Amino acid sequence: MNLAVIQMVSQDDVLENLATARRLLEQAAAGGARLAVLPENFAAMGRRDAAALGRAEALGEGPILPCLRQAARDFGLWIVAGTLPLPPPGRPQAKAHACSLLFDEHGEQVARYDKLHLFDVEVADSRGHYRESDDYAHGERVVVADTPAGRLGLTVCYDLRFPELYGALREAGAELISAPSAFTAVTGAAHWHVLVRARALETQCYLLAAGQGGTHPGPRETYGHSAIVDPWGRILAEQAQGEAVLLANRDPGEQTAIRQRMPVHRHRRFSVPAVPRPARME
Repeated sequence: MNLAVIQMVSQDDVLENLATARRLLEQAAAGGARLAVLPENFAAMGRRDAAALGRAEALGEGPILPCLRQAARDFGLWIVAGTLPLPPPGRPQAKAHACSLLFDEHGEQVARYDKLHLFDVEVADSRGHYRESDDYAHGERVVVADTPAGRLGLTVCYDLRFPELYGALREAGAELISAPSAFTAVTGAAHWHVLVRARALETQCYLLAAGQGGTHPGPRETYGHSAIVDPWGRILAEQAQGEAVLLANRDPGEQTAIRQRMPVHRHRRFSVPAVPRPARME
């Protein structure tokens, strides 16, 4: 079972959340995973000091990055670190990005993806209004990286509504796509399953959708239903609510056969943006 998706119900205590994430990552490794995906905002939910948290991490004064590096080394695990509030490299005072990091089994950062699409919307829930751009800057790059489980494209949550990004990832050679998320209960009930299956189907990739699933400070309620979806759109593993470690295998032979039998990538009549194919990023 070389793929793992982790669902959490993160609160506002960073150290408590990190202890939970480490415990679940250890379970993933014990189940045979080589690559594990944590959810969006895994280290903190409901806090308004994202800039301060990110600045501390950028200056080497926070607990989150050391914890992730140590977990990767201890468990021999590649980790997609959901999202963290991190400023641009070398600019600790700049506005943070909602940043998804990829670490290898030695604890080295392999890739960084800054969330391209920010959640500035009205939702018919107890909160009503979400405006991520108040706290975060938009990302500017499509990111792919090679892992032991396959070539991985990185996305985050609201990105799921923008199929052109997923087309660009497929164009860049993605075989797997991570989607750490914290979908609201309202939007998740309406759209989550449709979106994660559609993005897997149209790219013929494995979709690793790691969500938050429960009640958080604020209050905020997230939909959960974390899932691993295969290139044929089948849900291989799913958890409705609460903590979970979901495991599944990538079958490269079956994925190749699906792409050969239905070569949608070659049939495309509209071009997608060309992107570079770096194997590693600092």
